[in-house]
Amino acid sequence: MSITNRLRLLGTIGAFIIFSEAFSQSSASTYTSLGIGEFNYAGLTQNQAMGGLGISFGTGWGVNYMNPALSTRNTIFNFQAAFNYNRLGVSSTGGSTTVDGGGLSYAAMSLPIKSGKSSLGLGLNQITSVNYSIVVNGDVTNSDYNFINRIDGEGGVSEAYLSGGLEVAKNLSIGLHGSYLFGSTIRTNQLSLINNGTPTGISTEYYQRFTVSDVTFKTGVYYFFKAGKRSNIHLGAIYNAFGNINGKDFAKLAEFGQASRPDTDGDILSNNVKGSVYVPQNIGFGISYEKINKFVLGLEAQRQDFTQYRTFEGNPSSLKENIRVAFGGQIVPDYTSVENIFKRSTFRFGVFYQQTPYVVNETSINDIGINFGASVPVNSLSLLNFAFKVGRRGTTENGLLQEDFFGFSLGFSLNDNTWFYKRVFD
Repeated sequence: MSITNRLRLLGTIGAFIIFSEAFSQSSASTYTSLGIGEFNYAGLTQNQAMGGLGISFGTGWGVNYMNPALSTRNTIFNFQAAFNYNRLGVSSTGGSTTVDGGGLSYAAMSLPIKSGKSSLGLGLNQITSVNYSIVVNGDVTNSDYNFINRIDGEGGVSEAYLSGGLEVAKNLSIGLHGSYLFGSTIRTNQLSLINNGTPTGISTEYYQRFTVSDVTFKTGVYYFFKAGKRSNIHLGAIYNAFGNINGKDFAKLAEFGQASRPDTDGDILSNNVKGSVYVPQNIGFGISYEKINKFVLGLEAQRQDFTQYRTFEGNPSSLKENIRVAFGGQIVPDYTSVENIFKRSTFRFGVFYQQTPYVVNETSINDIGINFGASVPVNSLSLLNFAFKVGRRGTTENGLLQEDFFGFSLGFSLNDNTWFYKRVFD
Protein backbone atom coordinates (compact mmCIF):
# COMPACT_ATOMS: atom_id res chain seq x y z
CA MET A 1 0.00 0.00 0.00
CA SER A 2 1.42 3.41 -0.94
CA ILE A 3 2.19 6.05 1.65
CA THR A 4 -0.62 8.24 0.32
CA ASN A 5 -3.19 5.48 0.65
CA ARG A 6 -1.95 4.48 4.09
CA LEU A 7 -2.29 8.06 5.34
CA ARG A 8 -5.70 8.38 3.72
CA LEU A 9 -6.91 5.17 5.39
CA LEU A 10 -5.60 6.27 8.80
CA GLY A 11 -7.20 9.66 8.46
CA THR A 12 -10.55 8.37 7.28
CA ILE A 13 -10.88 5.81 10.06
CA GLY A 14 -9.67 8.23 12.73
CA ALA A 15 -11.97 11.06 11.65
CA PHE A 16 -15.24 9.20 11.10
CA ILE A 17 -15.17 6.28 13.53
CA ILE A 18 -13.14 7.48 16.51
CA PHE A 19 -16.08 8.92 18.47
CA SER A 20 -18.84 6.66 17.21
CA GLU A 21 -17.22 3.35 18.16
CA ALA A 22 -14.29 4.35 20.39
CA PHE A 23 -13.88 3.79 24.09
CA SER A 24 -11.69 5.91 26.31
CA GLN A 25 -8.97 4.49 28.56
CA SER A 26 -7.61 7.85 29.67
CA SER A 27 -6.73 9.48 32.97
CA ALA A 28 -7.56 12.92 31.58
CA SER A 29 -10.15 13.11 28.79
CA THR A 30 -10.72 11.53 25.41
CA TYR A 31 -11.64 14.95 24.09
CA THR A 32 -8.05 16.15 24.53
CA SER A 33 -7.43 14.39 21.22
CA LEU A 34 -8.81 17.57 19.67
CA GLY A 35 -6.84 20.81 19.40
CA ILE A 36 -3.78 21.45 21.56
CA GLY A 37 -5.29 19.82 24.64
CA GLU A 38 -7.34 20.79 27.66
CA PHE A 39 -6.56 24.21 29.15
CA ASN A 40 -6.22 24.83 32.86
CA TYR A 41 -8.76 27.53 33.67
CA ALA A 42 -9.21 26.68 37.36
CA GLY A 43 -5.93 27.93 38.84
CA LEU A 44 -4.29 26.60 42.00
CA THR A 45 -5.78 24.43 44.75
CA GLN A 46 -7.53 27.26 46.59
CA ASN A 47 -9.04 28.48 43.30
CA GLN A 48 -10.14 24.99 42.26
CA ALA A 49 -12.06 24.59 45.52
CA MET A 50 -14.15 27.64 44.56
CA GLY A 51 -14.91 26.43 41.04
CA GLY A 52 -12.01 28.40 39.56
CA LEU A 53 -12.58 31.73 41.34
CA GLY A 54 -9.38 33.79 41.39
CA ILE A 55 -9.58 36.66 38.90
CA SER A 56 -11.35 39.08 41.24
CA PHE A 57 -10.34 37.81 44.68
CA GLY A 58 -7.23 36.49 46.40
CA THR A 59 -5.64 36.43 49.84
CA GLY A 60 -2.16 36.86 51.21
CA TRP A 61 -2.05 33.22 52.36
CA GLY A 62 -1.72 31.67 48.93
CA VAL A 63 -0.06 32.53 45.62
CA ASN A 64 -2.39 34.65 43.47
CA TYR A 65 -1.68 32.98 40.14
CA MET A 66 -4.81 33.62 38.06
CA ASN A 67 -4.58 37.42 38.11
CA PRO A 68 -1.05 38.84 38.50
CA ALA A 69 -2.47 42.17 39.70
CA LEU A 70 -3.76 40.38 42.81
CA SER A 71 -0.20 39.48 43.80
CA THR A 72 0.04 42.82 45.63
CA ARG A 73 -2.13 41.15 48.30
CA ASN A 74 0.78 38.79 49.04
CA THR A 75 2.34 40.85 51.82
CA ILE A 76 4.40 37.91 53.16
CA PHE A 77 6.64 35.34 51.48
CA ASN A 78 4.65 32.35 50.18
CA PHE A 79 5.69 29.05 48.62
CA GLN A 80 2.97 26.75 47.35
CA ALA A 81 2.88 23.34 45.66
CA ALA A 82 0.32 20.58 45.10
CA PHE A 83 -0.32 17.12 43.74
CA ASN A 84 -3.46 16.13 41.88
CA TYR A 85 -5.42 12.94 41.29
CA ASN A 86 -8.17 12.45 38.70
CA ARG A 87 -10.56 9.56 38.25
CA LEU A 88 -12.85 9.13 35.25
CA GLY A 89 -15.87 6.93 34.82
CA VAL A 90 -16.32 6.77 31.05
CA SER A 91 -19.55 5.56 29.48
CA SER A 92 -20.68 4.90 25.93
CA THR A 93 -23.50 2.94 24.34
CA GLY A 94 -21.11 -0.04 24.29
CA GLY A 95 -20.21 -0.12 28.00
CA SER A 96 -18.27 1.68 30.68
CA THR A 97 -14.90 1.68 32.41
CA THR A 98 -12.98 3.60 35.07
CA VAL A 99 -9.49 5.06 34.71
CA ASP A 100 -7.34 7.31 36.88
CA GLY A 101 -4.02 9.12 37.16
CA GLY A 102 -2.25 12.04 38.78
CA GLY A 103 1.03 13.73 39.65
CA LEU A 104 2.69 17.02 40.55
CA SER A 105 0.38 19.87 39.63
CA TYR A 106 2.40 23.06 40.19
CA ALA A 107 5.03 24.83 42.26
CA ALA A 108 4.92 28.58 42.80
CA MET A 109 6.13 31.33 45.08
CA SER A 110 5.35 34.97 45.71
CA LEU A 111 7.31 37.54 47.67
CA PRO A 112 6.64 41.20 48.44
CA ILE A 113 9.03 43.85 47.21
CA LYS A 114 7.19 46.58 49.13
CA SER A 115 4.44 45.15 51.28
CA GLY A 116 1.01 45.86 49.81
CA LYS A 117 2.50 47.96 46.99
CA SER A 118 4.60 45.68 44.77
CA SER A 119 5.41 41.99 44.52
CA LEU A 120 7.28 39.38 42.51
CA GLY A 121 6.28 35.82 41.70
CA LEU A 122 7.68 32.82 39.85
CA GLY A 123 6.82 29.18 39.35
CA LEU A 124 6.06 26.18 37.18
CA ASN A 125 2.58 25.23 36.02
CA GLN A 126 0.78 23.32 33.30
CA ILE A 127 -1.07 25.30 30.63
CA THR A 128 -2.62 22.40 28.68
CA SER A 129 -2.76 18.64 29.10
CA VAL A 130 -3.18 15.81 26.59
CA ASN A 131 -3.86 12.30 27.84
CA TYR A 132 -6.05 9.74 26.08
CA SER A 133 -5.99 6.19 24.80
CA ILE A 134 -8.65 4.98 22.39
CA VAL A 135 -9.15 1.54 20.86
CA VAL A 136 -11.44 1.27 17.84
CA ASN A 137 -12.65 -2.03 16.37
CA GLY A 138 -14.81 -2.14 13.28
CA ASP A 139 -15.39 -3.11 9.67
CA VAL A 140 -13.77 -1.51 6.67
CA THR A 141 -16.59 -0.27 4.46
CA ASN A 142 -17.22 -2.20 1.23
CA SER A 143 -14.67 -4.91 2.04
CA ASP A 144 -14.26 -8.17 3.96
CA TYR A 145 -11.63 -6.61 6.24
CA ASN A 146 -11.86 -5.64 9.88
CA PHE A 147 -9.55 -3.18 11.56
CA ILE A 148 -8.08 -2.50 14.98
CA ASN A 149 -7.10 1.12 15.47
CA ARG A 150 -5.35 2.36 18.63
CA ILE A 151 -5.06 6.12 19.06
CA ASP A 152 -2.99 7.55 21.92
CA GLY A 153 -1.96 10.99 23.09
CA GLU A 154 0.07 12.35 25.96
CA GLY A 155 1.96 15.42 27.13
CA GLY A 156 0.97 19.06 27.08
CA VAL A 157 2.31 22.58 27.31
CA SER A 158 3.88 23.81 30.56
CA GLU A 159 5.22 27.17 31.65
CA ALA A 160 8.01 28.63 33.72
CA TYR A 161 6.78 32.06 34.66
CA LEU A 162 7.83 35.33 36.25
CA SER A 163 5.17 37.78 37.37
CA GLY A 164 4.88 41.10 39.10
CA GLY A 165 2.17 43.26 40.61
CA LEU A 166 2.14 47.00 41.30
CA GLU A 167 -0.36 49.26 43.06
CA VAL A 168 -0.66 52.30 40.79
CA ALA A 169 -3.36 54.14 42.73
CA LYS A 170 -5.34 53.66 45.91
CA ASN A 171 -6.93 50.18 45.78
CA LEU A 172 -5.95 49.80 42.09
CA SER A 173 -3.29 47.30 40.99
CA ILE A 174 -1.96 46.06 37.68
CA GLY A 175 0.10 42.97 36.96
CA LEU A 176 2.18 41.29 34.27
CA HIS A 177 2.82 37.55 33.97
CA GLY A 178 5.50 36.45 31.48
CA SER A 179 5.78 32.77 30.55
CA TYR A 180 8.33 30.60 28.81
CA LEU A 181 6.30 27.79 27.23
CA PHE A 182 7.79 24.34 26.82
CA GLY A 183 6.72 20.71 26.48
CA SER A 184 5.54 18.29 23.82
CA THR A 185 2.29 16.77 22.68
CA ILE A 186 2.76 13.26 21.30
CA ARG A 187 0.09 11.51 19.27
CA THR A 188 0.24 8.01 17.78
CA ASN A 189 -2.15 6.13 15.52
CA GLN A 190 -1.67 2.38 15.07
CA LEU A 191 -3.70 0.47 12.49
CA SER A 192 -3.96 -3.25 11.77
CA LEU A 193 -6.14 -4.85 9.10
CA ILE A 194 -7.74 -8.21 9.90
CA ASN A 195 -9.07 -10.77 7.41
CA ASN A 196 -10.97 -13.72 8.92
CA GLY A 197 -9.19 -13.23 12.24
CA THR A 198 -5.71 -13.08 10.71
CA PRO A 199 -3.62 -9.87 10.47
CA THR A 200 -3.13 -8.86 6.85
CA GLY A 201 -0.33 -6.82 5.36
CA ILE A 202 1.88 -4.46 7.35
CA SER A 203 0.57 -2.99 10.59
CA THR A 204 1.03 0.76 10.35
CA GLU A 205 1.97 3.32 12.98
CA TYR A 206 1.77 7.09 12.57
CA TYR A 207 3.71 9.15 15.13
CA GLN A 208 3.60 12.92 15.54
CA ARG A 209 5.40 15.06 18.12
CA PHE A 210 4.97 18.83 18.41
CA THR A 211 7.57 20.38 20.74
CA VAL A 212 6.81 23.88 22.00
CA SER A 213 9.41 26.57 22.72
CA ASP A 214 8.08 30.12 22.95
CA VAL A 215 7.09 32.98 25.23
CA THR A 216 3.76 34.61 25.99
CA PHE A 217 2.30 36.96 28.55
CA LYS A 218 -0.77 37.65 30.65
CA THR A 219 -1.85 41.01 32.06
CA GLY A 220 -4.29 41.75 34.83
CA VAL A 221 -6.02 44.58 36.63
CA TYR A 222 -7.60 44.59 40.08
CA TYR A 223 -9.63 47.16 42.03
CA PHE A 224 -11.65 47.08 45.22
CA PHE A 225 -13.79 49.56 47.11
CA LYS A 226 -15.70 49.69 50.35
CA ALA A 227 -19.29 48.45 50.37
CA GLY A 228 -19.77 48.98 54.10
CA LYS A 229 -17.85 49.27 57.32
CA ARG A 230 -16.66 45.64 57.19
CA SER A 231 -17.23 44.68 53.54
CA ASN A 232 -15.58 45.17 50.13
CA ILE A 233 -16.43 44.76 46.46
CA HIS A 234 -13.57 43.32 44.38
CA LEU A 235 -13.26 43.64 40.59
CA GLY A 236 -10.71 41.91 38.37
CA ALA A 237 -9.90 41.22 34.72
CA ILE A 238 -7.21 39.33 32.80
CA TYR A 239 -5.98 39.17 29.21
CA ASN A 240 -3.85 36.19 28.16
CA ALA A 241 -2.26 36.79 24.76
CA PHE A 242 -1.20 33.47 23.23
CA GLY A 243 -1.11 34.00 19.45
CA ASN A 244 1.33 31.98 17.33
CA ILE A 245 3.02 29.40 19.58
CA ASN A 246 6.28 28.35 17.95
CA GLY A 247 7.75 24.88 17.98
CA LYS A 248 9.04 21.96 15.94
CA ASP A 249 7.05 19.17 14.34
CA PHE A 250 8.26 15.61 13.79
CA ALA A 251 6.04 13.08 12.02
CA LYS A 252 6.78 9.60 10.70
CA LEU A 253 4.88 6.68 9.20
CA ALA A 254 6.34 3.22 9.76
CA GLU A 255 5.67 -0.26 11.08
CA PHE A 256 4.60 -0.84 14.69
CA GLY A 257 7.15 0.39 17.20
CA GLN A 258 9.33 2.14 14.62
CA ALA A 259 7.62 5.47 13.95
CA SER A 260 8.93 7.25 17.04
CA ARG A 261 12.54 6.41 16.15
CA PRO A 262 14.00 8.67 13.44
CA ASP A 263 16.88 6.27 12.61
CA THR A 264 14.68 3.27 11.64
CA ASP A 265 12.95 2.39 8.37
CA GLY A 266 9.85 4.33 7.48
CA ASP A 267 8.67 7.52 5.87
CA ILE A 268 9.63 10.73 7.69
CA LEU A 269 6.92 13.23 6.83
CA SER A 270 8.16 16.12 8.94
CA ASN A 271 11.70 16.19 10.31
CA ASN A 272 11.64 18.74 13.17
CA VAL A 273 10.18 21.38 10.91
CA LYS A 274 9.85 24.79 12.55
CA GLY A 275 6.42 26.34 12.62
CA SER A 276 3.60 27.32 14.93
CA VAL A 277 0.03 26.73 16.00
CA TYR A 278 -2.26 29.69 16.56
CA VAL A 279 -3.91 29.72 19.99
CA PRO A 280 -6.55 32.43 20.54
CA GLN A 281 -6.40 34.95 23.37
CA ASN A 282 -8.16 34.22 26.65
CA ILE A 283 -9.98 36.97 28.51
CA GLY A 284 -11.60 36.81 31.93
CA PHE A 285 -13.34 39.06 34.40
CA GLY A 286 -15.10 38.76 37.74
CA ILE A 287 -16.70 40.41 40.73
CA SER A 288 -16.60 39.33 44.37
CA TYR A 289 -18.22 40.47 47.58
CA GLU A 290 -16.23 40.13 50.79
CA LYS A 291 -17.37 40.35 54.39
CA ILE A 292 -13.95 40.90 55.95
CA ASN A 293 -12.68 37.87 57.87
CA LYS A 294 -16.08 36.21 57.44
CA PHE A 295 -16.97 35.13 53.91
CA VAL A 296 -16.52 35.81 50.18
CA LEU A 297 -18.87 35.22 47.24
CA GLY A 298 -17.83 35.71 43.62
CA LEU A 299 -18.90 35.27 40.01
CA GLU A 300 -16.34 35.01 37.19
CA ALA A 301 -16.22 34.15 33.48
CA GLN A 302 -13.55 33.36 30.89
CA ARG A 303 -13.78 33.28 27.10
CA GLN A 304 -11.43 31.85 24.45
CA ASP A 305 -12.61 31.73 20.83
CA PHE A 306 -11.20 28.52 19.34
CA THR A 307 -12.81 29.16 15.96
CA GLN A 308 -9.59 31.15 15.42
CA TYR A 309 -7.38 28.16 16.28
CA ARG A 310 -5.04 27.03 13.49
CA THR A 311 -3.12 23.78 13.31
CA PHE A 312 0.59 23.44 12.59
CA GLU A 313 -0.30 23.17 8.91
CA GLY A 314 -2.25 26.44 9.15
CA ASN A 315 -5.64 24.76 8.80
CA PRO A 316 -8.77 25.74 10.73
CA SER A 317 -10.37 23.16 13.00
CA SER A 318 -13.88 22.19 14.01
CA LEU A 319 -13.43 23.78 17.44
CA LYS A 320 -15.72 26.52 18.69
CA GLU A 321 -15.84 29.21 21.36
CA ASN A 322 -14.93 28.17 24.90
CA ILE A 323 -16.89 29.88 27.69
CA ARG A 324 -16.45 29.08 31.36
CA VAL A 325 -18.56 30.52 34.19
CA ALA A 326 -17.80 29.92 37.87
CA PHE A 327 -19.63 30.86 41.05
CA GLY A 328 -17.93 30.22 44.36
CA GLY A 329 -16.82 31.48 47.71
CA GLN A 330 -15.25 30.80 51.05
CA ILE A 331 -16.12 31.13 54.72
CA VAL A 332 -14.06 31.35 57.92
CA PRO A 333 -16.10 30.36 61.01
CA ASP A 334 -13.94 32.29 63.51
CA TYR A 335 -10.50 33.53 62.49
CA THR A 336 -9.74 34.63 66.10
CA SER A 337 -10.26 31.16 67.58
CA VAL A 338 -7.15 29.94 69.38
CA GLU A 339 -8.17 26.49 70.61
CA ASN A 340 -10.24 25.25 67.66
CA ILE A 341 -8.17 24.82 64.47
CA PHE A 342 -11.25 24.16 62.33
CA LYS A 343 -12.87 27.43 63.31
CA ARG A 344 -9.76 29.18 61.97
CA SER A 345 -9.83 27.12 58.77
CA THR A 346 -11.10 28.50 55.47
CA PHE A 347 -13.84 26.38 53.86
CA ARG A 348 -14.52 26.79 50.15
CA PHE A 349 -17.20 25.78 47.65
CA GLY A 350 -18.02 26.44 44.01
CA VAL A 351 -19.84 25.37 40.87
CA PHE A 352 -18.85 25.84 37.25
CA TYR A 353 -20.31 25.41 33.79
CA GLN A 354 -18.12 25.23 30.72
CA GLN A 355 -19.05 25.24 27.07
CA THR A 356 -15.93 23.49 25.84
CA PRO A 357 -14.52 24.15 22.36
CA TYR A 358 -15.14 20.53 21.33
CA VAL A 359 -17.78 19.68 18.74
CA VAL A 360 -18.09 16.02 17.70
CA ASN A 361 -20.75 14.54 15.42
CA GLU A 362 -22.43 17.98 15.42
CA THR A 363 -22.77 17.74 19.20
CA SER A 364 -21.35 20.32 21.62
CA ILE A 365 -19.41 18.94 24.57
CA ASN A 366 -20.15 20.70 27.85
CA ASP A 367 -18.86 20.42 31.43
CA ILE A 368 -20.64 20.98 34.70
CA GLY A 369 -19.06 20.45 38.09
CA ILE A 370 -19.22 21.03 41.84
CA ASN A 371 -16.15 21.92 43.89
CA PHE A 372 -15.34 22.15 47.58
CA GLY A 373 -12.25 22.23 49.78
CA ALA A 374 -10.46 23.97 52.62
CA SER A 375 -7.23 25.48 53.92
CA VAL A 376 -6.32 24.20 57.37
CA PRO A 377 -3.67 25.98 59.48
CA VAL A 378 -0.65 23.82 60.37
CA ASN A 379 1.09 26.58 62.35
CA SER A 380 0.63 30.31 62.85
CA LEU A 381 1.05 31.08 59.12
CA SER A 382 1.31 27.98 56.90
CA LEU A 383 -1.61 25.98 55.52
CA LEU A 384 -2.62 22.57 54.25
CA ASN A 385 -4.78 23.04 51.15
CA PHE A 386 -7.11 20.58 49.48
CA ALA A 387 -9.86 20.66 46.87
CA PHE A 388 -12.34 18.18 45.43
CA LYS A 389 -14.32 18.32 42.23
CA VAL A 390 -17.08 16.10 40.84
CA GLY A 391 -18.86 16.60 37.56
CA ARG A 392 -19.80 15.41 34.12
CA ARG A 393 -18.54 16.04 30.61
CA GLY A 394 -20.16 15.07 27.34
CA THR A 395 -23.02 12.71 26.56
CA THR A 396 -23.64 9.19 25.29
CA GLU A 397 -25.96 10.54 22.58
CA ASN A 398 -24.90 10.39 18.93
CA GLY A 399 -22.37 7.64 19.72
CA LEU A 400 -20.24 9.88 21.96
CA LEU A 401 -18.60 9.44 25.35
CA GLN A 402 -19.81 10.65 28.73
CA GLU A 403 -17.17 11.26 31.38
CA ASP A 404 -18.13 11.39 35.05
CA PHE A 405 -15.07 12.79 36.79
CA PHE A 406 -13.70 13.08 40.29
CA GLY A 407 -10.64 15.16 41.05
CA PHE A 408 -8.57 15.81 44.15
CA SER A 409 -5.80 18.35 44.73
CA LEU A 410 -3.64 18.26 47.87
CA GLY A 411 -1.01 20.89 48.56
CA PHE A 412 0.47 23.27 51.06
CA SER A 413 1.32 26.93 51.51
CA LEU A 414 4.49 27.76 53.41
CA ASN A 415 4.28 31.35 54.59
CA ASP A 416 6.89 33.47 56.36
CA ASN A 417 6.50 37.07 57.48
CA THR A 418 10.16 37.33 58.61
CA TRP A 419 11.62 36.70 55.15
CA PHE A 420 12.97 40.24 54.68
CA TYR A 421 13.46 41.18 58.32
CA LYS A 422 16.98 41.98 59.43
CA ARG A 423 18.05 40.03 62.48
CA VAL A 424 18.73 42.03 65.62
CA PHE A 425 19.98 39.14 67.78
CA ASP A 426 21.84 36.01 66.65
